[in-house]
Amino acid sequence: MNIAIYCGSQMGKNEAYKEAAIEIGRTLAAEGHTIVYGGSKIGLMGFMANAALDAGGHIIGVMPEHLQKRELAHEKLSELHIVDTMHTRKAKMIDLSEALLAMPGGCGTMDEYFEAFTWAQIGLHDKPVILYNVDGFYDALLLHFKRMMEEGFIRAEQHDLLHVVTTADELLTLLKQRAS
Repeated sequence: MNIAIYCGSQMGKNEAYKEAAIEIGRTLAAEGHTIVYGGSKIGLMGFMANAALDAGGHIIGVMPEHLQKRELAHEKLSELHIVDTMHTRKAKMIDLSEALLAMPGGCGTMDEYFEAFTWAQIGLHDKPVILYNVDGFYDALLLHFKRMMEEGFIRAEQHDLLHVVTTADELLTLLKQRAS
């Protein structure tokens, strides 16, 4: 299965984020999954990609030209797709993947996650869009999702679109359920 991973180009302040990025990269590669991500060699993205590559994984980067020009592109990926815009990047990552996972990150990670979630809401894809809630990183967002549901901004039939995992094993279980 191809899994898109959205995560920070920064490290964050909690060592648990780096550890989770390494664990996800290593675990998905060991299970034979292909990782699709933003193509960077820095931050959590770099640690996740390196762990997957070190475990013999297949990893696909999707990077807009303007970021490649800053020399942020990872040089050792299995594939690197250079695209014209961030919009194209998001669509390409969704197209290449059967599941989408948001790890800790900043506004870019949230932008990618919410676009994928919204596309699932409106029926543009039926792929699971998953939050990896490392060390409670997404707790406040999950409270807001609950409020959106309670206030009727997410319809009852869409409640099952919200997937949350807290470990790599939970992610693998969710992916196996999805595949069967």
